[in-house]
Parts: sequence; structure tokens; C-alpha cells
Amino acid sequence: AGKKGTAPTAAPAEEEEEEEYVVEKVLERRVVKGRVEFLLKWKGFPNEDNTWEPEENLDCPDLIAEFMQKHKEKEEKKKEGKRKVSNEASGDSEERGSKRKKEEGEKARGFGRGLQPERIIGATDSSGELMFLMKWKNSDEADLVPAKEANVKCPQVVISFYEERLTWHSYPSGTEQRCEEKR
Repeated sequence: AGKKGTAPTAAPAEEEEEEEYVVEKVLERRVVKGRVEFLLKWKGFPNEDNTWEPEENLDCPDLIAEFMQKHKEKEEKKKEGKRKVSNEASGDSEERGSKRKKEEGEKARGFGRGLQPERIIGATDSSGELMFLMKWKNSDEADLVPAKEANVKCPQVVISFYEERLTWHSYPSGTEQRCEEKR
């Protein structure tokens, strides 16, 4: 009986299991047919013995958490560099992406910078919408603003831009008619 008390029969088997297969590190994550699997490095075994295990079989939440944290940081960096949405269909990364886009927008472009428009130095409609290249007071960095926004926020600057580019032809007669035709 004494023997049994010191070592219940179930315990040694469990301990051996633990000892034999201890996850040293979570290396990679993938989704197979909607099931999440992790590539594991086993303690005391070479890399050739790494295996993919389904998430529900794993008993190392802290290692998974640590991996996910690193993985997230890596993804963030990759996204910043490439602005690439991670190809995993996980809603949270896309949400993060759109949130980040918003923040970039707030990183003050155009009128969001709170600067005074000085003059318009160019215009383009390459994006399918008329944009003005705006030069700001006390700033060397010009950037594009939507024409419809500029028309509201600084109509005078817009008018000056057009006036600079207008060429007046004086016709001795029929000026009005010509104007109508032009339009």
C-alpha cells in the first residue's frame, strides 16, 4: 500500500508522456479545411521531427499565445511594408487593416493637416476624380486634395488657380456667342 501511495499508477505514465513530448516552440500556423494547425518543435528532438498538430490536441496555451503575438507583430510589419492583407480569412486582421488605413488618413493628409491652403500648383483626374495638388502655407510638402473639398474649403484658392490658367481672347464681335459655343 505504501508503494501505491507514493506513486499512483496513473501519474508515471502521464509524466513520461510529458517528458517524451514537450513542445519547445510553436514555429508556424496554418488553416487546413477550416482547422487550425500548428507546426511544433519538440524538446530534445531535431527539426526533422517537427510536426503539424491540430490546435485542439495541444496543451501549451502559453507557447501558442507567444507565437501568435510574434506572428501578429510580423504580420503588422509586413503589412506596413507591403500594405498586404494577410491571406488568412480572419476577420480581425482585415478589421485591423481598415483601422490602420483610417489612422493613416488621420496622419493628416490634405485638409486634415489643419494647414492653410496657399495655392493650387496642379490638378489631376487620374484617380477618376478631380484632385488638386495643394501647396500649404508654412509647409514644403504639397499633397492632393479632392477638388470638391477644395471648392468648399477654399473657393478663392480654386478660383485663382483657374484664373491663372485662363487665356482671354478678345474678339471684336460675337464674343457672347463664342462663349456659348465654347461651353
